[in-house]
Order: sequence, then structure tokens, then C-alpha cells
Amino acid sequence: MNLRDLKYLVALAEYRHFGRAAASCHVSQPTLSTQIKKLEEELGVILVERAPRKVMLTPAGQEAAERARQIVAEVEQMKEAARRSQDPEAGTVRLGIFPTLAPYLLPHVIPQIRARFPDLELFLVEEKSDVLMARLREGKLDAALVALPVHDDQMQAEFLFEEPFVLAVSGNNPLARQQSLNIDDLNDQRLLLLEDGHCLRDQALRVCNLSGAQERSEFRATSLETLRQMVAANVGMTLMPVLSVKPPIAHSDNIHLLTFRGTPPSRKIAIVWRRSSAMADFLLELARVFRELPKGLLAPVPNPAGSQRSGAKSHKTA
Repeated sequence: MNLRDLKYLVALAEYRHFGRAAASCHVSQPTLSTQIKKLEEELGVILVERAPRKVMLTPAGQEAAERARQIVAEVEQMKEAARRSQDPEAGTVRLGIFPTLAPYLLPHVIPQIRARFPDLELFLVEEKSDVLMARLREGKLDAALVALPVHDDQMQAEFLFEEPFVLAVSGNNPLARQQSLNIDDLNDQRLLLLEDGHCLRDQALRVCNLSGAQERSEFRATSLETLRQMVAANVGMTLMPVLSVKPPIAHSDNIHLLTFRGTPPSRKIAIVWRRSSAMADFLLELARVFRELPKGLLAPVPNPAGSQRSGAKSHKTA
């Protein structure tokens, strides 16, 4: 048994297909199949149920694959620790970030990361939060930016910042005559939300529960940009994270943004990594860079007049 064979088993467990698993390992399908068979002979158990168009792992295969995944991850961490002992701020970092944060935060922090860590290679992965956490546990990511809370004792979470929400309505909505509102003003309102699996959906539902608002269940968007366009088309209203309405994001002429009086609804963003990670000291330094956002970026007022319509001209050429 060697590390290469364990990687083959992990790939087969992930892809459930000999051809795709072999391609991911950069070997031929017969080579991968032969090595899996040898691994079965060495362990004395059947790991894989082979069918013409489908591959399933046996219970023994699932347990072996999980152990193999942990071993491969530990070896990769060992290699990374050795590289970082020579230069703690060089090498590759595989960082996950969820879709309703990535395009709005990264333009503000990537230049600072490059300036602070010029020899760092940052490999970014954009996925939903549950996928990021799974990949983090499997050792496929070094760290991930997620919304708190994180319920996993094996993870270290370092708080970065709190991002408030604003309410987006169309220019035809009666609320567009206001510049701000109380959270109780959402009572009996119906909000457009994202589909299941997005953490922003869960955050918006918590606001609905607090305010008495309801979801427009006949429509669920696949992205925050779809929600933005639906609001502009006067289909409904939605909650938007404040970073998603700040430059360099293009403004929509028919969207009015309302801030919340008092303590606004918000989400708390953290960077998370495995407690066993050899990169912990470096990731703490990376967290400091993420906290150094431009002054006023998280301020709840999107523009001086409080609406995207009034601020559109000043930003179109920016």
C-alpha cells in the first residue's frame, strides 16, 4: 500500500466513475482500476461495487476512503508545513469563499494581499458554504470565508467583520419615498430570497422571523444578481449585503436602497481553518489583512441620497 493508491481510492470515492477518477489523477483508467484491485487484495475486502455505468463503494470501501482522505490530507499538510518553514509567507493557499460575498469583497482585499504577501499564490474556490466546509474537512481547502456561526469543534474561526444589510426596492414601490426604515416595518412584507443552499437565504429568513416578513415562495433566485434584476423589474423587494451595493459594483437605476434605523440586520464573516492545520500562524496574518477594509466600506448608507437611482450618474464613469 502506498500514498498513490490511497489517492486513487479517494478520487474514486469522489467521482464514482473510474474514467473521471483516473483523469483527475492523470493516469489511465486501466492503471487506476488495477491499483484499486491490488488495494482490495491487500486489505482482503471488496472496496468497490463495479457496474457498467455506475460505481458504488461498499461499506468497507467507504470507511477505507474516509481514512485514506485523512491520510492524504495529513501528508499534504506535512509538505506544506515543510515549505512554510523555509518561507512562511510563500507557497499556495487554497481559500474558499461563498458566492454572495466573493465578487463584492475580493476587489477590495486582493490588492492588499498581493502587496503584503508578494510571493503567495492564492487559489480561490467559490462555492456554497456547506460545500466549502466539506472541502475544508477533507483537506481540499486550507481555509474558507464563511458566515458565523460555525458549529464544528475541529475548526478554528477568526472573526473578520460584520456586514449590515439594506433593503432593496424598486423605484415604483411606496417604500421608495423613504430613506430608512425600522426592521418592524417589514411586517407583512414579502421578500424575494435565494434558493436553498445559500447562507444568505438562511440569514434573510432569520430577518423575516424577527420582523414578521414572509418569503415570496413562488420565486427563488439562483444568485444575488438575479435578485437585483428582479427588484429592478418591480417583481419584489429583497435584503442585500452592503458590500454588494458599493462600487465597483454597477448601480441599477430603478433600485432604491433603504437603511435600517437602530441596529441593522447583518451577518458576521469569519475565516475558518482546521485546528490541526500547520498554517495557523500564517492564516492569522491573512485574517489581519482581511480586516483592513477601506474606511467606510461597511457603512450602511450606500450613497449620499440613500438610493442607487440618485447615485447612478456619479458612478457610471467610475
